[in-house]
Amino acid sequence: MSVDGEAVRVGGEADEPGWEVDPDDEWGVAVLATVGRQLRLRREAVGMRVADFAAAVRYGDDLVYKVESGKRIPRQEYLDRADEVLGAGGLVAAAWEDVKKVRYPKRVRELGKLEARAVEIGLYECNIVPGLLQTPEHVRALIEAAQPPYSSDDVERMVAARLARQSVFERDPVPSMHFVLEEAPLRRRVGGTMVWRRQLERLLEVGQLKNVTLQVMPTDTDAHPGLDGRIELLKFPDGTTVGRSDGAFNGRPITDPKQLRIVELRYGTIRAQALPPRESSAFIETLLGEA
Repeated sequence: MSVDGEAVRVGGEADEPGWEVDPDDEWGVAVLATVGRQLRLRREAVGMRVADFAAAVRYGDDLVYKVESGKRIPRQEYLDRADEVLGAGGLVAAAWEDVKKVRYPKRVRELGKLEARAVEIGLYECNIVPGLLQTPEHVRALIEAAQPPYSSDDVERMVAARLARQSVFERDPVPSMHFVLEEAPLRRRVGGTMVWRRQLERLLEVGQLKNVTLQVMPTDTDAHPGLDGRIELLKFPDGTTVGRSDGAFNGRPITDPKQLRIVELRYGTIRAQALPPRESSAFIETLLGEA
């Protein structure tokens, strides 16, 4: 936790400034084990006990033990303070470059890697605004609405993970991106009216990008093949494709050519039934005018 930018010691483990590592995330576990071992060896080399080191960096003893044993993902300020206390000359602080890559859940990280390599991204969402298009306030409101609620640290981790995927818009060259959104989630005022308005404005901004096609599926349209869930298609420079589809394919990655043809057919049908991009933008502008 922090108060006005200063980290403070707190009583509960859930409030400690760091995140639990997923034991199934083999790469993440390996990275954290290496960083933790380096921290312990440097601490011992300067003759500091855990209690003394914890007091110097102003964090709890329990957190120090967990970080050094690779069971907890430290935040950047922890590594910065450890670097200063241990006189590491920036070597400990530099570990953040590796740590920050494993702070996100494995599933999100793997999806981000695929999106970062794709030359074409096609996505249909039926229940929410796609994560690639969500504003920070919208992301936070969605995650904080979960039941049972996440801890504040988990909320921060998940918000950061989702927003990190949006770096795909900063690539050069940028990928070709196609989005189809249902009308219903566009009308849901997630986070309140101001957050909702900013989300709609964000959609209009993205829809104007030359590499983006954004379409809206009106609620009063006929039935279409996306009613049982999300569809995503990622195409890569070597001509390969990875698809994901809820319903019959259970959201698992699809690479089999026969199954991909089915997903591509469904996505193409959805795009054909949705409003064209210009009409979609006008539709979103109408929603903004209703506020």
